[in-house]
Parts: sequence; C-alpha cells; structure tokens
Amino acid sequence: NRIDEIVVFNPLTPKEISKIVDIQLSRVSIRLEKRGIKLKVMPQAKKLLIQKGYDQNFGARPLKRLIQRLILDPLAEKTIAGSIREGYRAIVSARGEKVEIYSRR
Repeated sequence: NRIDEIVVFNPLTPKEISKIVDIQLSRVSIRLEKRGIKLKVMPQAKKLLIQKGYDQNFGARPLKRLIQRLILDPLAEKTIAGSIREGYRAIVSARGEKVEIYSRR
C-alpha cells in the first residue's frame, strides 16, 4: 500500500468539453437512427449542455446525466406519445436555460 507515482489531472477546457458533448450526442444519434429517427442538435442546445454539463470538481461526469434528463427522457416520452416516430427528425434546441425538443418530417 504505497504510492508509486502521482498523476496530475488538469481541468478540462471548453474545447475538450465540446468534444465530449459531441461524443455523447453521437451515441444518442446512433440509438435513434436504429429506430429510423434522425437527430439534429442546434448550436444553442449544445452550448447549454457544455455550460451545464461541466463541474470544476467532477469534470464532465454530470454531462451524461444531464443529457439523460434534458434530451433522452423527453425524446422517450415523445416517442411513446407518437409525436416522434420513424421517418422524423428530432430537433433539439434551447431557449435561455431550457432545452426544447420538437420534430419534423
């Protein structure tokens, strides 16, 4: 039980957080494409995810839960309700601090 080396972790930069957001959203997109639904995330929604998904103490860990709460859960509800279905495009936008999801054919 000894320390062999010290690893220093630098805080993530906004550019790195942006890349992590892209990776997480591409996973969401792949899941939707399997159901015949395309995903489009508007820049203001991505910006909101970057701002709210990063914590100085926890890094990008909160990001996955944020995407679940703000995007995946509402998408699931809209899919169950039938307002988003195969052949549609799910568009994720943001107005102020709120994420909005709507669909188009």
